[in-house]
Amino acid sequence: MVDRACRIGAKVLGYPVLGEDADLPGLIQRHAVQGLVAAIGDNARRAEMVERIRNLCPGMPFPAVIHPHACIGAGTVIGAGTVVMAGAVIGPDCRIGEFCLINHLASLDHDSVMEGFSSLAPRVATGGNCRIGAYAALGIGAVLRHGIQVGEHAVLGGGALALDPVEAYAVSYGVPAKKIRERKLGDSYL
Repeated sequence: MVDRACRIGAKVLGYPVLGEDADLPGLIQRHAVQGLVAAIGDNARRAEMVERIRNLCPGMPFPAVIHPHACIGAGTVIGAGTVVMAGAVIGPDCRIGEFCLINHLASLDHDSVMEGFSSLAPRVATGGNCRIGAYAALGIGAVLRHGIQVGEHAVLGGGALALDPVEAYAVSYGVPAKKIRERKLGDSYL
């Protein structure tokens, strides 16, 4: 594990910290690394780290990482660098962009689209034919009715029920979900 916030040798979730991002080129060579995962929950911070890694280590692949206890429907396409966690269910014919995060027990129903760097928190559930814009974040237990679109960089709060489209750059929550305020590009939502 590489982490700027921890000292070398410290353990995070049982994994030893080997260095920071600037150490990656040497660590890749020393440990014969074949691919990297950007395991950062915040979509904007994940994008920043991916860009930094690409600059430090040109050509290093970012494989999609899918937990063996996830269920992926036929015809689904998952982009590079995407992480699908245990218990996630992705219906058939979904299109998931690069560097998305589909958390524990989240469900993306049939024919839905997640654009790059978007995320589903634990227990998010969507109906079919939903579209989740780039960098959008759906909070713990949020629910989308069939066919709902969530705009880019939008945040749908935990437990929210979206019965209508969620505007780009909006923070929405409640049952039913209502727009509460605008957000700026790169605002943290965690």
